[in-house]
Amino acid sequence: FCSARHKMENKKGLSFEQMIEELHRVFAEDRISIEEVKEIMSSYRSSFQDWSKFAMLDPHKYTRNLVDDGNGKFNLMLLAWNVGQASSIHDHAGSHCFMKVLGGELSEELYDRPADVKSGEEMHTQNVSTAGTDAVIYISDDIGLHRVANPSHVEPAFSLHLYAPPYKACNAYDERTGRPMMLGNLTFFSVGGVKLEPLKRAM
Repeated sequence: FCSARHKMENKKGLSFEQMIEELHRVFAEDRISIEEVKEIMSSYRSSFQDWSKFAMLDPHKYTRNLVDDGNGKFNLMLLAWNVGQASSIHDHAGSHCFMKVLGGELSEELYDRPADVKSGEEMHTQNVSTAGTDAVIYISDDIGLHRVANPSHVEPAFSLHLYAPPYKACNAYDERTGRPMMLGNLTFFSVGGVKLEPLKRAM
């Protein structure tokens, strides 16, 4: 990945499918621009009918629904957040994470970088922000750990996440002690819009 901006032309107003095609094009290159990936994801204006088949909610926990496997270069997934649901404080296993809010609002609590977390000490938020529909957020372990939540007690929220490279495990952190715990074998609730049986949900 690099921070230099690549030239983009005629990328305004991409459809959901065109956005995915553009992501495949970018990730086929040797050097990938963080800004270009953000711009591609920003160029799509969210419409529920485009991604409704991936928007599977669960009453007990947020769901991870695979949209595209990125030919092994990235994973693109829709996360569906029922009212009040939140992730743990977590890292991204060295991967790049791009998050686009598709519907509703999501809050993000940013914490120290994994290397700066001291085991045995309480963790403190460095920043708290709220992102509305079509906002795009980027994070990596070089920026910090974070926790994402749907703050609404009335409406669900939906977000599109791109992880590059894909990963199967990450660390969750205890806010009181800063101690990490490996979350292995991360699972999908559905793949390609088809709900998986519990025994088949491994990545």
